[in-house]
Order: sequence, then C-alpha cells, then structure tokens
Amino acid sequence: MSARATSVKPLIPSGVLGMLIFVLTELMFFLGLISAFVIVKAGAPFGWPPPDQPRLPVEITAINSAALVLSGVALYWAHRRFKDAPASAKVPFLVSIALGSAFVLVQGGEWTALLGQGLTITSGPLGAFFYLIVGAHAAHAIAAILALGWAFSKLLRDELEPSAFWTVQTFWYFVVGIWPLLYVEVYL
Repeated sequence: MSARATSVKPLIPSGVLGMLIFVLTELMFFLGLISAFVIVKAGAPFGWPPPDQPRLPVEITAINSAALVLSGVALYWAHRRFKDAPASAKVPFLVSIALGSAFVLVQGGEWTALLGQGLTITSGPLGAFFYLIVGAHAAHAIAAILALGWAFSKLLRDELEPSAFWTVQTFWYFVVGIWPLLYVEVYL
C-alpha cells in the first residue's frame, strides 16, 4: 500500500461520526416519546392538562429555555474563536457551560416545586410523560455538560483537539436543539 493511501484524511472524524449516529438514535427516541405523548394528550377525556394536575411553569421555563439556547450560541462563538486562537475560546466556552448548568439547576428547582404540588410520575399521564420526557432531556443535558467540562479542561491544558471539540459540540447542539420541540409539546 502506498504512503498516499495510508495518509488519507477522513471526511469526518470518527468521534464526530459516532456522535452523529448517537444523536440520530436519540432523536428517534425523543420523537417516539413525543408521539406517544401527543396521542395520549389528544385522547384525554377531560382536556389537557388533566383538571386535577398542577400547571407546568410555562413562563419561567421559557426564560430558562432562552438560557439554554444562549449556551448554544456561546459554544458556537467558542468554536469560532478556537479555530483562530484556542485560548480566546475559554470565556465563551465557560459561559456555555455555566448557562447549560443553570438550565439544569432551574429545571431541578421546577421539579421540586411540581413534586410539592403533587405532580409525580405516578399521579397520572401528565406526570408520567413530564418526568419521562423532561427527565430524559435532563439526563442528556447533564451528560453533555460533563462532556463540555471534559473538553474545557483539555482546552485549559492546550490539549483540546479540534475533532474532540466538534464531537462534544455536536452533542450539546442536540441537547439545545431538541429542547424547543420538547418545550412546545410538553409545556404549551
């Protein structure tokens, strides 16, 4: 085999390809959850949300959703800066992690308040779907924040490879990008 054949650069780094495959499977998972939710919601005999269940905090979650979207914008700017001068990506990268973490913490506070109002996973279909769908998103958000933290620590040590940045960025964009659909379907 010639030296030229062994030095062919892949079109897409393997980590990014793996993450894209993961994201596509997770997208199907969330679309399945939303489909089941929409069917149950449409067949609710007394309207939706059920009359005996607490109302979801639409307004505070809308503000919290903006924080999540802004974290995606901050990560975009971090990536742009990373390409030219990796050290200049530190602040927007950290802002992205902070906003994402704030989103998860506010969601946790929301869950605590809703539990206190009687919305549990066993209180009916609203609680079951709410905690399943939003909980699955929260698990993905926490995993993605941990991945961002790992990448940020590599950035601080000047060890972050562009393909690794692209990989965690892909995961975070999935978490950010799927949330508006979940918010509209579950909260509104």
